[in-house]
Amino acid sequence: MAGAESVWEKTWRGSGKDKVWIREMNWGKHNVRAEEKNREKVEIIVGRERGLMIYIGCHLSVTNGYEAMGHQMVGFGGNTFAWFTRNPRGGKSKDIEPADVDALSDILSEKRFGKLVAHASYTMNLCSANPETRNNGLDMLKKDIEKMEMLPGHYYNFHPGSHTGQGADAGIEQIAKGLNKALFPEMKTTVLLETMAGKGSEVGKNFEELKKIIDLVEHKEKLGVCFDTCHTWDGGYDIVNDLDGVLEQFDRIIGLDRLRAVHFNDSKNDCGSHKDRHEKLGQGMIGMEAMKRIAQHPAFEGLPFILETPNDDEGYIQEIATVKSWFE
Repeated sequence: MAGAESVWEKTWRGSGKDKVWIREMNWGKHNVRAEEKNREKVEIIVGRERGLMIYIGCHLSVTNGYEAMGHQMVGFGGNTFAWFTRNPRGGKSKDIEPADVDALSDILSEKRFGKLVAHASYTMNLCSANPETRNNGLDMLKKDIEKMEMLPGHYYNFHPGSHTGQGADAGIEQIAKGLNKALFPEMKTTVLLETMAGKGSEVGKNFEELKKIIDLVEHKEKLGVCFDTCHTWDGGYDIVNDLDGVLEQFDRIIGLDRLRAVHFNDSKNDCGSHKDRHEKLGQGMIGMEAMKRIAQHPAFEGLPFILETPNDDEGYIQEIATVKSWFE
């Protein structure tokens, strides 16, 4: 692959309807090939000649239970989804019935769903200047992880928090401290730090801040990152005109192996606005052409894409169908 112009060059092998392809990437300063065993980061994926499938869905309400969410997403035409583990503005989480979770697991297996992406409450703040708020956030985190373990192997996403005037470095230390109290070796859930827009005193406004959190966490193997397209764009990363460059930065700073999920949103704002206002696909400043390039980019293949656009059910059904059409 020496001399390749793109870090995302694909080399196809095999023949016929089903092909196996090898993705060769320039990870950091090294060209990585399959035979270089000590630096091997080659991913072999089975796909269709005309394109690979995508895991796409949206946020659903857990009010009617877990099985109901599975059936609802099947009806929407999707194959992953997200839900809030408790009211997004705080409050008690819904109790989980083992039979309900088992019924959802059957749907996920039968319909070949991708990973699910639960979302923490927006009020969970592990780095508030108020100790009581921090303690409440840690209690939420521990209890949510405990419930997620009843549906093992999926993702729990949260906004890292707002330092409320303490400064980013203090906030980063407090977030890591909370994670160190909540994560444990036997857990099957992967906790995702979300890329943020940098509104107010948000921590996680750039890749460097997320990396600093990860570096301070003991059980790093339990952590990943959720790439929110609106937040990343609003945070100043030009995913419209330089998507490869942004992903190269992500890989260099955090590592693409930690990229686990995508919040798939257009934005009402210009790049670098630090405002965090989601828009429907193709109706914002990112635009449909760029959203399509993101969905089809090799770095995101196999990851769950969660729509958080300002839609009703019919709007989500249409957006799911649109995204799926890019892979037909």
